[in-house]
Amino acid sequence: MSLKTNPFNEQQLTTLNQLLPALTKEQILWLSGYLEGRLATDGDVAVPSQPAAQLESSVKLTILYGTETGHSEGLAEKLAEKAANKNINAQVLSMYDFNYKKLKEEENVAIIVSTHGEGEPPDMAEEFYKFVTGTRAPQLENLNYSVLAMGDKTYKHFCKTGEDIYSALKDLGAYSVCSLVKCDVDYDRDAEIWMNNFLVSLSAAQSATQSPVSAVTPAYSVSEGSSLAFDEFSKTNPYMATVLEKVKITGRDSDKEVYHVELSLEGSGLEYEPGDSLGVFAKNPESLVEQILEKTGFNPEQKVDVKEEELSIKEALTHHLEITTLTFDVLKKYQEKVKNPALEKIINDDQLSDDYLYGHDVLDLLEDFPFEWNANKLAEVLRPIPPRLYSISSSMESVGEEVHVTVSVVRYERKDRLRNGACSSHLADSIEVDDQLPIYIDKNPSFKLPANGSKIIMVGAGTGVAPYRAFMQHRESLGIKGESWLFFGDRRFNSDFLYQTEWQKLLKSEHLTKLDVAFSRDQEEKVYVQQKLKENQKEVFEWIENGAHLYLCGDMKYMAKDVNKTLLEIIQAQGGVTEEQAEKYVKNLKREKRFQTDVY
Repeated sequence: MSLKTNPFNEQQLTTLNQLLPALTKEQILWLSGYLEGRLATDGDVAVPSQPAAQLESSVKLTILYGTETGHSEGLAEKLAEKAANKNINAQVLSMYDFNYKKLKEEENVAIIVSTHGEGEPPDMAEEFYKFVTGTRAPQLENLNYSVLAMGDKTYKHFCKTGEDIYSALKDLGAYSVCSLVKCDVDYDRDAEIWMNNFLVSLSAAQSATQSPVSAVTPAYSVSEGSSLAFDEFSKTNPYMATVLEKVKITGRDSDKEVYHVELSLEGSGLEYEPGDSLGVFAKNPESLVEQILEKTGFNPEQKVDVKEEELSIKEALTHHLEITTLTFDVLKKYQEKVKNPALEKIINDDQLSDDYLYGHDVLDLLEDFPFEWNANKLAEVLRPIPPRLYSISSSMESVGEEVHVTVSVVRYERKDRLRNGACSSHLADSIEVDDQLPIYIDKNPSFKLPANGSKIIMVGAGTGVAPYRAFMQHRESLGIKGESWLFFGDRRFNSDFLYQTEWQKLLKSEHLTKLDVAFSRDQEEKVYVQQKLKENQKEVFEWIENGAHLYLCGDMKYMAKDVNKTLLEIIQAQGGVTEEQAEKYVKNLKREKRFQTDVY
């Protein structure tokens, strides 16, 4: 492909000639950033960096990130690389490390922040958030800024932290060089466009306050046969991994289905570290797709538009649209069409909406609030199906060019209908050895082993034990013995003790120092991991005081909350401190990266 000849048809040229003369300078700058983002994320155009030598002087930029999973940190680093290519001098800081009281001294700030739980800032962003949204924040008339908000539309208060920070800075007089962008879990394209748009707008804002310099026009050129080739496999370019092994590791009497799956990465160039996750592209259950088509009466081959692609509605429902779960955002979009009083009541009541979102799917929505849908309108309402993330349960130091995951299959019955998880049931029911799966590695810098081989305390329930298998494989391969303690919980010893023989071997070889287990259904009174922590509180506190790193992996809504509460109680009791002091102690552990969580 070449841009030496006019690539537009007559209708496109007419549209451009009508549009461009009417655009303001701000609109042209926005469009420039948008197009650069589109080019950078499409697979057939090479976008050369703007030569730094063309700029007369550099701009200083502070990039702040607040994250629980590490995604915001990765995007902050990427923004810094892009800034360097534009001769912008960028520094990247976590919100832990930034002195927010000196915010007034900054000229240009980019903020990339996630929203945690029910609209709360992540721990590292909490103090910054309180400062800028509180009464002590100064006026910031000299600050240029923008915010990239990270979130998940599964939650009601989608991207609330980013929204609040963006609005607060604007109210303090700061100048927004480009608008807030809110990202769902499938964030790559939106984040790319925001970055390019921000940097173009920042350069324009800066040049307006400095002596004039020669205009610089980005030179997008495409040579014949060139492409933005993917040197690495990624979410936008997944690797087709061959299944090497698939074994059910829960017993016959278990009421859970858990599989250990091993995949080949041979020749892919993909690498991961213990603590990272594997992204697996989901496929919706065929039975649910058929029931939705039957309910709506759609012709399965009818074409719909999904992410600028034209697909049959059956293909869209099978591979591209989320139908096994509902989000608050989908409820709102659905209600905009149906205008049903009963659904409006659910949306406006926190408890009712929480109850409805839990365990319902798109077919429930169609049955409970009927409407005369056409295929394209329904496709517009539904959320794109995101890949599912599974904590990696292997170490490359041990298994080489393989990756292992531990998958708990989602199945339950509701309204006399069997429900299946999109990805887990596909892995359980349809995928066999020698089949291939589209996958990518999802890096998690916020859940990593200490580099110095320090003591570690690992707390997990169910498949939350997966990353600890990777941790211990890694340490065993490196010959690091002892100084490790696992707290594991599940339902029954005989059927749900995941990787039992491996833990026993590690204990015997002294690579694992201590193991405490809690099986909730093996006795009349239920026992959970937090109770095992409390039973061992004196030694647990001694380990932490002596530099141990604490890890927590598993269910966010119940287990993680209970463990966090127990940890505060242990610190209060063993440290002889107040609740407020215990909270500061835990925050400091997180700041030092000695308390890391991977909860879902």
